[in-house]
Amino acid sequence: MIIGVPQEIKNNENRVALTPAGVTEFVKQGHSVYVQQGAGASSGFTDQEYREAGATLLATIEEVYGIAEMIIKVKEPIASEYPLIKENQLLFTYFHFASSQPLTQAMIERKAVCLAYETVEKTDRSLPLLVPMSEVAGRMAVQEGAKYLEKPMGGRGILLGGVAGVKPANVLVLGGGIVGTQSAKMAAGLGANVTIVDISLPRLRYLEDIMPANVDTVMSNEYTIRQLVQQADLIIGGVLIPGAKAPSLITRDMLKLMRPGTVMVDVAIDQGGCFETSHATTHQDPIYVVDDIIHYCVANMPGAVPYTSTLALTNATLPYALQLAGQGWQKACSQNEELRKGLNIVHGKVVYRGVSDAFDLPFTEVSEVLGHVAHV
Repeated sequence: MIIGVPQEIKNNENRVALTPAGVTEFVKQGHSVYVQQGAGASSGFTDQEYREAGATLLATIEEVYGIAEMIIKVKEPIASEYPLIKENQLLFTYFHFASSQPLTQAMIERKAVCLAYETVEKTDRSLPLLVPMSEVAGRMAVQEGAKYLEKPMGGRGILLGGVAGVKPANVLVLGGGIVGTQSAKMAAGLGANVTIVDISLPRLRYLEDIMPANVDTVMSNEYTIRQLVQQADLIIGGVLIPGAKAPSLITRDMLKLMRPGTVMVDVAIDQGGCFETSHATTHQDPIYVVDDIIHYCVANMPGAVPYTSTLALTNATLPYALQLAGQGWQKACSQNEELRKGLNIVHGKVVYRGVSDAFDLPFTEVSEVLGHVAHV
């Protein structure tokens, strides 16, 4: 198969979808890999390293899309890329369709095969291609939150861990999944008082067992959240409904309950955000203020630490990408249920329920699409 790796052009997205080591694996299995010049530079990988691994370097993004049967990316295509996408072309990347109707409509119109990292799902319901970036984003959320709590950044002027004789900050973590767990670990490690809320009692029991003494677990509901936000200095939103829009757990009226200079970090912004007042920001312009509350809603947080993020992501995606290249997407998705759940849009048809529900679009069962394709 012909693999294309374009340079990411989303604002301040410094990751790359394939490392030179990944190129080597594709080439060993007989595939051709075309990488856009400079695609790996921000992640610390030179064009020469890609050449030595067996890739062919192309000067423009147009050339990469033009030649590739499978495009491997990190983030969803942006508007300037839409016209480059060909019918039947396989795109393997993060899409987060439920948070963007224009993107969804564009991919329907292009009649590409859109396989989303974030909905590849194991039988235990874990999301293997979302986990590594959730780990990075969860840890980064505390770093960024701590920074914006500083007075020069507009925050309350509070040190997360406090000092002798001064209480530490209160950190509220919404969601006990990967993001929430990593955020709680980091905040607790810095000495903050942490409260993590979730709707799953078994998950809370697990967290209660593994977390240090300065982390409390609380069952999540609107009443409890309203009480907790009043004392929180930093609020981290890490809730996830796979493939669907995130629920708004912090409503606009709750901001009035918070102290001025409180910081909210919405890690769920890729899926629409879990704060009612959230809208996506960039690393170039990461925050905005609503009712004296600082909102940090960068949609590609791991892009700020591209070396770590690229290695973590490709460790997870490479085995799936090799299977797709080796068998073709139809056979791979027919045989591998994890990959099959990653299919979101195929040949203009929405085959993932969360996406169809988000925009009230017609839904087609994956089995129907695979069955049709198998007989073409």
